[in-house]
Amino acid sequence: MLSITPGLWLPESELTERFIRAPGPGGQNVNKVASAVQLRFDAAHSPTLSDEVRRRLLRLAGRRADRDGVITIEAHRFRTRERNREDARERLAGLLRQALQRPKARIATRPTRASRERRLASKRQQAQRKQQRRRPDGE
Repeated sequence: MLSITPGLWLPESELTERFIRAPGPGGQNVNKVASAVQLRFDAAHSPTLSDEVRRRLLRLAGRRADRDGVITIEAHRFRTRERNREDARERLAGLLRQALQRPKARIATRPTRASRERRLASKRQQAQRKQQRRRPDGE
């Protein structure tokens, strides 16, 4: 089980791991050892998530999610399979924690009378400054 918060965890059956060869330099072992991990989570069909959290998760995942709603996270930062596996799981958990937080609703506000007057006064001052830089008309 992958623990997200104290009250939410994902069962192992919803996660699919595949080990692949890591890109980049790696010495003699690079072509022999599959140490990178590809973690897949089908968010669109997960019974664990609510619709609201699912929508936020897919939006946050961006291009890591395909059009079927499957999120794929690749981890190849470390040299060992175990550490890459932990890294991928932690990144998925972080995404889920972010999706669980409901965004704050924006409250529309209007500028105060004083702020409008300050803005207009600064505009008048700037216009006067530019006017004083012009050449005199009569000469």
